[in-house]
Amino acid sequence: MAKKVTKKKIFVLDTSVILFSHDSIMNFAEHDVGIPITVLEELDNFKKGNDTLNFEAREFARLLDNLAADHMLQDWIPLNGKGRGKLKVLMYSDTKTDVDAEVIFGDRKNDHKIINAALKLQKEEPGKKVILVSKDINLRLKAKSLDLSAEDYETGKIKNVDSMGTLGKSEINRVAATTIDELYKKGAVDAKKALGKVEPINNCYYILKSSKNSALSFYNPVTAQVSHVEKRSVYGIKPKNAEQAFAIHAMMNPEVKLVAITGVAGTGKTLMALASALQQRREFKQIYIARPIVPLSNKDIGYLPGDIKSKLNPYMEPLWDNLKFIQNQWKETEKENKQLTEMVNQEKVLITPLAYIRGRSLSNIYFIVDEAQNLTPHEVKTIITRAGENCKIVFTGDVHQIDTPYLDSQSNGLSYLVDRLQGQSLFAHVTLEKGERSELANIANELL
Repeated sequence: MAKKVTKKKIFVLDTSVILFSHDSIMNFAEHDVGIPITVLEELDNFKKGNDTLNFEAREFARLLDNLAADHMLQDWIPLNGKGRGKLKVLMYSDTKTDVDAEVIFGDRKNDHKIINAALKLQKEEPGKKVILVSKDINLRLKAKSLDLSAEDYETGKIKNVDSMGTLGKSEINRVAATTIDELYKKGAVDAKKALGKVEPINNCYYILKSSKNSALSFYNPVTAQVSHVEKRSVYGIKPKNAEQAFAIHAMMNPEVKLVAITGVAGTGKTLMALASALQQRREFKQIYIARPIVPLSNKDIGYLPGDIKSKLNPYMEPLWDNLKFIQNQWKETEKENKQLTEMVNQEKVLITPLAYIRGRSLSNIYFIVDEAQNLTPHEVKTIITRAGENCKIVFTGDVHQIDTPYLDSQSNGLSYLVDRLQGQSLFAHVTLEKGERSELANIANELL
């Protein structure tokens, strides 16, 4: 039987793909890659600044410069590496095609120039399949409406986000009651006795159940045993369910340096993280609480009135709400209440935008990154690589509530982190499932 010949492809990349990953051009195997000149023009607007997007734009310019070497960019030039295709800058963004995106959509937008470049290439290369690659859903839809194949950039995407909730926690039934009794008495038991045929995962949490009793536990990679997890209060905050108890245990465990807490709104992610950090205030020099700034209506915060503090207050208010809630567990005359005020005034507890953390070395820091689902995988990596001696980092967020236009539940940094680091001895992940904010919030989550 004759071997089926696969039609070679040419992938045309949008600006959003380059800003997501500067080396994306190297991830299309043996197929060729086209970059519309309009994309280079857009990237030029991102070259100045200290944000991740600026870094990606600059790195791509350096990569393209190195690849070009003695070649002209309007020619097909080989991409470095065995089995890779070729690269070309498409210089005909203003060339009209039989199907003109600018005429059809009635606007001379850069998006339409990029589509036109891909359509022109499609006409020039009838023997190859041209595919537009973009993180912009609307751009992909426009391309498909003009009979141009379009795809999302899939590299680094998590295949099954729905399974994330079960990664860090399992329920083991039919455990011998004597084993659970032994766990309570000794604090730890042999993994095979507790888990049976279930393969243990480092720092994974287990609810052990028998016909008579039950226990909360986790697999301890240091002792290679299943250890008991007690429900403990942290800075006046008591866990209301098993998952919150697991989250507190992970954040209080000195052997675990990196924690991911996921869950929908109202499950107590940020509250548990803050309370756990405050409980360990003497173990660290400072507690940093940061979150990415997602501009309103995609506008930079510079357009807002006032100084930098006034501009950032709307974004930081949810963090202050959680701190106030913790503080209100104590009367104003009590030591813990006054202590928290002093910690904020002395910047022992510091709430700050994430952009202000970049470039710093984080030593003796308990670092909480809230709303981490709005970060790219590269941004998460950048944060973690800043970790110095005695640094603990906690990422919290809801992977289904994305506020940035070019990320989704499969490609955001929090999902990527959980998928890649699950089972590592320094990492723990817990998904909070039950809403504890209020009955009203629970009804909204379930029915609206």
